[in-house]
Amino acid sequence: MEEDPEASTLNRVNRTSKSSNLDSLGLSRSSLSYDKNFVCSPSGVLMLGEIVCGLLVWTLLGGTEYVRVPALGWVMFVSVVCWVLTVCHLLLYLTTTHVKMPQVPWTLLGLCFNSSATVLYMTAAVINAASVTSAIRGRYYYTSWMASTVFAFLVVLCYAVNAYLCYKSWRSKSDDA
Repeated sequence: MEEDPEASTLNRVNRTSKSSNLDSLGLSRSSLSYDKNFVCSPSGVLMLGEIVCGLLVWTLLGGTEYVRVPALGWVMFVSVVCWVLTVCHLLLYLTTTHVKMPQVPWTLLGLCFNSSATVLYMTAAVINAASVTSAIRGRYYYTSWMASTVFAFLVVLCYAVNAYLCYKSWRSKSDDA
């Protein structure tokens, strides 16, 4: 099958004009790529731990009558917000979007996010633990609250270690500058 040279030239001109329009806006055409090595890195493993354990915290609480204990509303809020932000953070790194936006200080952003999440989750874990100790043993949701407390403290540990890794990375980059 023979290709029409006129159509080929027209396609080339259209691609060039689209590309120059993107360049004039300061945008570039690039496809997102998948960084499979990030998942195997210490930060990637910790993020996966934060996502899995965080998911368990809010699903274990969400399946109970946590609204009867007002303090557990804070635990739900922290766990859901941190979980959603961590999933977004993971997607940015998996798709290598962070490389395409070098003007964003990603290491400092990661340090601030993980440090904040550590503090917020620590308060949530302590509140969760206090709610479990005040609950009447034998209730059908007591075991779920106990399990969510254990996973909340695991998430705190993951965020704290990830914050430390981000701090080391940020510190090494600021020493280079």
